[in-house]
Amino acid sequence: LRTHTSAHQSQHLREGHERFLCTGDVYRRDEIDASHYPAFHQLEGVKLYDEDELKVQDLDHDEWIESGQCKMIADDLKKVLEGLMDHLFGPCEKRWADDYFPFTEPSFEMEIMYEGEWLEVLGCGVVHTEVLSNVNMPERHGWAFGLGLERLAMILFKIPDIRLFWTDDERFHSQFEAGQITTFEPYSKYPPVFKDIAFWTPEGYVENDFFELARGVAGDLVERIECTDEFTNPKTGKTSKCYRIAYRSMDRSLTNEEINELQDNLRDQSAELELEVR
Repeated sequence: LRTHTSAHQSQHLREGHERFLCTGDVYRRDEIDASHYPAFHQLEGVKLYDEDELKVQDLDHDEWIESGQCKMIADDLKKVLEGLMDHLFGPCEKRWADDYFPFTEPSFEMEIMYEGEWLEVLGCGVVHTEVLSNVNMPERHGWAFGLGLERLAMILFKIPDIRLFWTDDERFHSQFEAGQITTFEPYSKYPPVFKDIAFWTPEGYVENDFFELARGVAGDLVERIECTDEFTNPKTGKTSKCYRIAYRSMDRSLTNEEINELQDNLRDQSAELELEVR
């Protein structure tokens, strides 16, 4: 399963496309909260510049990264994407952060202020020189971006939880029509059930492995997982983590009995990750 649509950049460039958009479903192990889901749809955009626009001399990798032409491409990219956000949502507060992506260098992440919190909406950057060399375009340069379509739809339609996009409930689907932007009207306020789990972590512990395990046990009933406590025993050097899990259904009330059963299954299966439940 692909983790990003960037894998198609080389394919389209080899086919002779120099300015294009492509979309597809992608799959990731990720955080568990209202804006993350293991499957979502990504839109990829790429633009290459004509050689005459840049007039790049022979530069090594480091010289290119520090060059005025590279900065010009990055500035143009940010201007385009800031304009896209303003077009979609009206003037909104934005911020940029340096990031790392394997297909771009330098790379950036854009966040916008949404419901009082910073929400990551896209990653982007100057197309990596190796990507262009691998498609026999070593003399060309450009930019690329990738954004999650569900995240943008959440903002446009005021949808509070990304899990709703995967529901079969007609109370959700009946609120929307093609070509129209309407504000989502919540149809249920079922309360969450909170459960804590604490364990000693093994060497090389990867948090997303635990998140994936929880998804496997409880599916979409897991609304959010957050680390509430962490400490390292000074004598043993072992690290303990405590997580608070919020379980909530979109269409019914959950009972303590069924969630206790799921929580017990999660505790038992944690041994697969060599987690020592406390």
